[in-house]
Formats: sequence, structure tokens, C-alpha cells
Amino acid sequence: MERQIVTTADGSKTIFLPEWNEHYHSSHGALQEAQHVFIRHGLHLLTSDYITVLEMGFGTGLNALLTFFSSEKRNQYVHYIGIEAFPPSEEEIAAMDYASFASDPTSGAIYEHMHATSWNTPAPISEHFVLEKQLCDLQNATVAPETVDLVYFDAFGPRVQPELWTPEVFQRIYDWLVPGGILVTYCAKGQVKRDLKSVGFLVESLPGPPGKREMTRAFKR
Repeated sequence: MERQIVTTADGSKTIFLPEWNEHYHSSHGALQEAQHVFIRHGLHLLTSDYITVLEMGFGTGLNALLTFFSSEKRNQYVHYIGIEAFPPSEEEIAAMDYASFASDPTSGAIYEHMHATSWNTPAPISEHFVLEKQLCDLQNATVAPETVDLVYFDAFGPRVQPELWTPEVFQRIYDWLVPGGILVTYCAKGQVKRDLKSVGFLVESLPGPPGKREMTRAFKR
């Protein structure tokens, strides 16, 4: 499948799939979307010293990089699990240049280290951050029940990958979350919200990032 690197409205880059007419991140601003949806309305709700974050759609590693620097400032220990079935190439990862947006002199080395770590093996990125990249689809992911505090649901949208937005998938994630655990996603479709509610989530709509009216946040009861 053809993949093109494009610059989004905030100057950050993303990958575009012409065959699906789908971007990895919002064309209105990849960096702004990640900060708004996953960091501000997800990560910043967690105040515990030790947290486990699971990302559905590790992709370019933007969310992991932002989580790393945010959690380091707050002295949180993070176990970060990234699930990805079709990782970008080394050339695509390098072209993203996300490290230049992190405002930290170590960001380039951190970003490279994240992508250089082996798949399916937990690897320390720093004293407080362990990255576990799982090369598989969600159905084959290895996650213990009630061990995840926060889920970044950043899969391709239901228009192109409807099989990832089903009650069965949301039930699996619900089982992984601790009581009170959180799922955040850029998607605000009514059917997605209904399916989240059908497996037990308490669902709320929040203002979306630039270019999107709403986003969704869900809590395990």
C-alpha cells in the first residue's frame, strides 16, 4: 500500500494512505491532536506514581514520545505498551522529525531509542519509563486483566478498519483496564459511543482538537 509523508496544519508531519484516504494523525495538526486527546484529556488525569499506558496503534511513536516527556516532568513511572501490526519503515520514522517539537535536547536520542528497541520485549527508555512494543494485532496482544490505567485508542478510523471498533474489541480493552481506568480516542462517532456503553463504559464527549468538534473519553465503572 502506498504511503506518503505529508505536513499537517501545525507543521508536524504524518503518514497518508491514498488508497484509504486516511492519515495516521489529523491533517489539522498531528502534534496538536496528540497533545489534546491523549496527553491533556488522558495522561494528565492520572496522578499515581506508577501507571500503565496501552496504545492501540503505536505507529510513528508520537504519543509515546509525548508521554515520555510529560511523565518525566511529573516523576511518574510508566509502563508503556504499544500494539502495532504494521509498523512504519525506518525511513518514514526518521522523516517524521517529531523530536524537533519536543523542546528537549535529548528528544532525538529518546525517539531513536524507542524505535530501536526490540519488539515483544520490555525495554527501559529511562529510569522511569519502560517501553513494551508488541508486534501483533489487538486480538493477539498479551495484556493481563485489570493492569492498564489508560488506553490511547489511536487505531485507524471505523470507516477503514471497522473491525477494530466493535463491542468485542471494547470488551477486551474493558477487561484489561483497572476499575476507574480510562480510554481516550479522537473518534466521536455515535455508534462507537454506543458500543463503548454496551460493554460497561461510562462515556463522555469532550471538545475535540483543531478541526474536530468532539472527542471521546470513557471510564471503566
